[in-house]
Amino acid sequence: MRHEVDFMEISSYGTGTMSSGVVRILLDLEQNIEGRHVLIVEDIIDTGRTLDYITRNLQTRNPASLRVCTLLSKPSRREIDVPLDFVGFEVPDEFVVGYGLDFAEEYRNLPFIGVLKEEVYADSE
Repeated sequence: MRHEVDFMEISSYGTGTMSSGVVRILLDLEQNIEGRHVLIVEDIIDTGRTLDYITRNLQTRNPASLRVCTLLSKPSRREIDVPLDFVGFEVPDEFVVGYGLDFAEEYRNLPFIGVLKEEVYADSE
């Protein structure tokens, strides 16, 4: 199957553990997605605000289809009902790090997903 991979970098957390509510596109797609089937691959879906913003943004680019795959989902934190087509695991309302997930650019390199102790981030909220 012929396919291409492209990347976006999106931020809504900054250095805290709670979403700021402001979604920023730090790196946009290089490829035109008009008429193409698009799969968004996410690490974690929390409130749904970032994913809602991105899916609405990408829909304006007229893809043939738009589906979402996420490794982790926190349904207890969902503020916006966003459709998820593929979910790896549901996780409780705790701040998780490792395996690419970070806190203030740290812990991303852990070879597992773990819960960050509250005393580590308590002053950042």
